[in-house]
Amino acid sequence: MTSPRRRPAGRRLLASLAPAALAIALAGCSGGTTPGSAGPTGTAPGTPAGSGSSSTPVPSSATGGRAPSTPTASTTAASGTGSAPGGCTSAHLSASLVPGGAAAGSTMPVLVLTNTGSDTCTLQGWPGVSFVGGGNGTQLGAAADRDDTGSHTLVTLAPGAAAHVPMRIANAQNYDAAACNPVPADGLRVYPPGQKDALFVSASGLTACRSDVQHLISVQAVQPGAS
Repeated sequence: MTSPRRRPAGRRLLASLAPAALAIALAGCSGGTTPGSAGPTGTAPGTPAGSGSSSTPVPSSATGGRAPSTPTASTTAASGTGSAPGGCTSAHLSASLVPGGAAAGSTMPVLVLTNTGSDTCTLQGWPGVSFVGGGNGTQLGAAADRDDTGSHTLVTLAPGAAAHVPMRIANAQNYDAAACNPVPADGLRVYPPGQKDALFVSASGLTACRSDVQHLISVQAVQPGAS
């Protein structure tokens, strides 16, 4: 009777280890992770925690997940800096004419502009001035020329304060009557600097030329003080 062949000891060891290795491999496929798969937090590598599976971070803020909006100019203006007074408007000014001296066939009246408003405002530059007549505000002759000899600094007027404008009015009698066509004036139409609405100054004793060839009036820039 022939005895069975005995396997070498090494082969018997491998045979006994094979089932155990197979079980470990199967367990790894069902519960382990492979390189590049989701990690323990459930997010792909490099994605911020809490963003789910999205690859692009979503901005969040106190406004409920919307990105903060860019502030508008009105919200970025510095507070507490105050603001410079605005220009005096015709609606908040009154005008009057103060008699002055006389020289070389001319009179030298002073135009006074008073702040009748409740806010401080400013004036700078030359007013527009012309004769008016006919009882209806019709302009007579040429508008005033600008006299650049004086200063033209910014004048600040508190409520009730006044500024003045030195003027020169040539006598209409200095000119040929046929060329001038003289006529009594009712007063002056005055446009404060930078304004399109006029003020009326009633004045007696003024004579204008109907012709706009002769320029009888010249005005300097607004000066501080009533005179």
